[in-house]
Amino acid sequence: MTEPESERGISLSHRERVTDWHAVRGAETRFVSVTISENVNWTNSAAERNLAGAQEVGLHVGGRHYARPGAAHDQADHFVRTASRLGAFAPGSLAPALEVAAPSVDDRFIKTWIKHVRHAARIERVLVYADHDCWSHRLHPDRWADSEVVLWLIRHNGIPGRPGWFHSRLGVHQHAYGPDVRGVDGPVEQNAVVYPFTLGDLLL
Repeated sequence: MTEPESERGISLSHRERVTDWHAVRGAETRFVSVTISENVNWTNSAAERNLAGAQEVGLHVGGRHYARPGAAHDQADHFVRTASRLGAFAPGSLAPALEVAAPSVDDRFIKTWIKHVRHAARIERVLVYADHDCWSHRLHPDRWADSEVVLWLIRHNGIPGRPGWFHSRLGVHQHAYGPDVRGVDGPVEQNAVVYPFTLGDLLL
């Protein structure tokens, strides 16, 4: 049995500039994750423009929070306030994501952040976004990844949807960072859904 082709998406921070959202959609992009907040007080000034542009062309777009050590409740509150203002919890949106890259952001932080976001936003599905080293050596998703948590692995091996690392909740693979997505000025992080997950498993 042949696996279906992975559905594709991109990740945007404050650095990338989308010049043509219709071209992005035409490049077979189906979902977009946008960094909207960091720590307890930083917000991405480009987030509103990016979410609105993606929504306008029918892409599934959601907000992402870049975690810093400490104050998990306050960071969750900051994210929920920002995401709510941007309309990022609407049905059909990409589920909210927590990006775990900073040292000392641990399993306890992730569990607390997820619980608080779920309560404050009245949603269940959450994505947790980290690189291969974090998943292999620092984090223990079996302690907090229930059936509504989807793991997102950053591993730029150039093979979409085949990251070379397995977990039963692994649903998204960031496989490349490059300039080859139409409608985006410069390099952008590129993602693929990991079989047997589907895009629907990543949405609110």
